Amino acid sequence: MLVSTFVLLSSLALAPLVSAWPFSLQAVKGGGKGNGGGKGRRDTPIAPKVFIIDMFDDEGSSWFGIPEFNVLEQNITVPGFSPLFPQAHCTQDGNICQLVTGEAEINAASTITALVHSPKFNLTQTYFLIAGIAGISPKLGTLGSVTFARFGVQVALQYEFDAREKPANFPTGYVPQGSFAPDQFPQELYGTEVFEVNEDLRQFAVQMAKTGKLFDDAQSQQYRANYASNPAFAAGAAPPSVVACDTATSDVFWTGNLLGEAFENTTKLFTNGTATYCTTQQEDNGTLEALMRGALSGLVDFSRIIIMRTASDFDRPFPGQSAATNLFLMSPGFEISIQNIPAAGVPIVTSILSQWGQRFERGLKPSNYIGDIFGSLGGKPDFGPGSLFGGKPATLPKRSLRSRMRRGAIRV
Repeated sequence: MLVSTFVLLSSLALAPLVSAWPFSLQAVKGGGKGNGGGKGRRDTPIAPKVFIIDMFDDEGSSWFGIPEFNVLEQNITVPGFSPLFPQAHCTQDGNICQLVTGEAEINAASTITALVHSPKFNLTQTYFLIAGIAGISPKLGTLGSVTFARFGVQVALQYEFDAREKPANFPTGYVPQGSFAPDQFPQELYGTEVFEVNEDLRQFAVQMAKTGKLFDDAQSQQYRANYASNPAFAAGAAPPSVVACDTATSDVFWTGNLLGEAFENTTKLFTNGTATYCTTQQEDNGTLEALMRGALSGLVDFSRIIIMRTASDFDRPFPGQSAATNLFLMSPGFEISIQNIPAAGVPIVTSILSQWGQRFERGLKPSNYIGDIFGSLGGKPDFGPGSLFGGKPATLPKRSLRSRMRRGAIRV
């Protein structure tokens, strides 16, 4: 009787939860052909020219049914992928693949680590297109805008006071780790605070995205018009466009003028004034760390990463609107942000394939530093304390490096 009662209560408790889960059961069950097309075990690893990285089901399904290519021709179960999204999807020739990581940094890092180390793929020449939606600052863009980042900044990796208890002279409750004020560079670094990707590849992606036709709709136009009364938000009131600006990573889905300004400042601070914050999302630094570790192992090429985010909502309210309303109101920009993922992304993918032999097989050599804040891949970061490895790729830590560590952080 006790067992029967427990089962009944558990079923009643789980029923509304299951019905509310924001994912498609099709993503769990998979579809189309199974591993390697259902023709038995694949002996030769797939070597994609482009791998599209999405974070949840609506982003992923935006690529399904498009006329340019069909990523559902092969559906490959990969050990270590999210139980909600257990498969990578590829075209029949394997030139284009796509996956969904699951949302937030842990899911992103876990899935990409599984991908990088999977024997089912050879990723040594693969271009990675991170393609998801984000919140956007109305200072730089608007609903439906498509952004391309050079820097990914982990803005929430800081000390935090509840704003009601912060020192009176602090403009925010966030303080960089190891520091004593919000405007001081962090004195303790974990290594994931900042990543920089290939600027030359970013500029190529921007130009290709501009050849796509971006979607817009009446409800987004009506909503963004509320930002026109503030001259600083002119970009927020304008139609969607393609913008080169940088992205902030935080597991916390935040909103408001005060946090927006705080994380603008954090982005500048962590990059020595180089980066320009415009989008906020929950995954990219986790994805970039996993790809960087893969690059250290010789499994991927870190110079072949594109960070593309389309704007679904504003990170702060329009004049006269409360922060709570901005957060809890379902943004009218969600639909066009999903539509603009392939609208801007397809020209990038198809251009890489069409110019493979002439240009992209050998890669676009970056004219800027690429990698993390430690200089792990070699070279000298143009932000932070400089290379911890003398400009060379990281090896086993030396005694002098270990002495600078406390609780897994680097003391600077």
